[in-house]
Amino acid sequence: MNRRNFLASAIASGWAATTSVSSRAQSQQTSAAGKPPNVLLLMADQHKRSCMGAYGDRVARTPHLDRLAAGSVRFDSAYCTNPVCTPSRASLLTGLYSHHLEAQNNTTPFLPAHPTMAHHFSRAGYVSALIGKMHFVDAQTHGFDYRLDFNDWMQYLGPKAQLYMDELGRTNSGSGVPQIDDLWRDEGDPWRGHRTLDDRQGSVAVGRVSRLEEKDHFESFVARESVRFLRNFTRTRQPFFLISSFLKPHDPFMPAQRFADMFRADDMRLPHSYGKADKSKLPKEVVSSIEFNGPTPELRDPAEARKRIALYYASLAQMDDCLGQVLRTLEELHLENDTIICYTSDHGEMLGELGLWQKFQFYEGSCGVPLLIRVPGRASGVCDAPVSLVSLSATLTGLARVPQLAPNDGVSLAPWLTSPGAARETTPVFAEYALNSPGAKAMIRRGQWKYTYRANDIAELYDLKADPEELRNLAAEPEYAARAAQLRKELLAWHRPS
Repeated sequence: MNRRNFLASAIASGWAATTSVSSRAQSQQTSAAGKPPNVLLLMADQHKRSCMGAYGDRVARTPHLDRLAAGSVRFDSAYCTNPVCTPSRASLLTGLYSHHLEAQNNTTPFLPAHPTMAHHFSRAGYVSALIGKMHFVDAQTHGFDYRLDFNDWMQYLGPKAQLYMDELGRTNSGSGVPQIDDLWRDEGDPWRGHRTLDDRQGSVAVGRVSRLEEKDHFESFVARESVRFLRNFTRTRQPFFLISSFLKPHDPFMPAQRFADMFRADDMRLPHSYGKADKSKLPKEVVSSIEFNGPTPELRDPAEARKRIALYYASLAQMDDCLGQVLRTLEELHLENDTIICYTSDHGEMLGELGLWQKFQFYEGSCGVPLLIRVPGRASGVCDAPVSLVSLSATLTGLARVPQLAPNDGVSLAPWLTSPGAARETTPVFAEYALNSPGAKAMIRRGQWKYTYRANDIAELYDLKADPEELRNLAAEPEYAARAAQLRKELLAWHRPS
């Protein structure tokens, strides 16, 4: 049976037949007090927090996200737990920090012993669905009843997959090639020698307009299949937990022509901090990335940097357009008042700040993420308290009154959703990267202060209130020694990377 017919078959046979007795009882008890809310989690990949109209960006064209933000609580200081795809997504789904999981890089999956949000919702009688990227890097479903991902998109493309491979020009698991490393491990890249490399002028790493038709992009596929799920789902009586997860604006930046035409490279401004980093006070790893390890040396040329920025905004606009199709369908089906909606990204993108590109760092551009949560009947507003995506599992299940199957590291953000502007003490936010490697590092954000510890490099301390661009590393300055020592102690008590 193909997946397109899965829902229709499930409806005919009855979802309840596939759920356990305890799940059915739990669902019936919940229904007696009124139907539980649906939960829709919308995700992008590599979306820089500040690049959205609702966050004050006048260049970004994100009308659908901006409209969602107007009715949501917008978190202005949300962070991923790990600024790279697989560990961040594993943490988001399980509510566990990376050092409690096996997924600490983009090639190692996490074990099935860790329940995900899909397990929690399915056990409570929900239909759980994942449509789009989640970067599991193995064949586990991690509790989802219904799943469509990169491999299904490639099947949809058929012979047109050749065009995507030609454009990509290299393997990049973050872009879905290969989705599961082990499939290519024994025999190597099956496309080697069969690609016609994209020979248009300019670097693929800078970006270029895609030759794929707009309808064939992964974002269009995710939107189309999410809409199909929602339309079919109206025939059932069960609540749903749906993740619609887009690839864009993840690099390589290859938007469709319609969106590329919206942004001219000459109109783009380089970040204020571009070229202004004080390398004498930065870790060697950061200096090396600025000088040598960007996606391409061409980005040291301001003209090429502006081109990459324009293509990033175009990719973001395309993702927003497709996300809007899902939100419109929710309204057409009169489900918007019965559905909790959350939008976020697995990590950000430096986009030239401090001369850095991509992610992998704890600076705001890389580790900071957009976070919007809309709960029907609850307040909208802005929350500037630092929060972590590790708390999404506890938050979404808590709002839906779905029991957690196991303890996790997060805390519910429900109080912030009731009165987002109220000042309150918060627990610190933590993040980590490259655990069990020479480049291991970890970060703590408490109040206006951010401190980064590196196992084999110098520390960083920033006062984000006085220095939001993170241009002045205070870690070695005598007057801040006590502050740095206190944050270091608290961070290493949480976890010491080694």
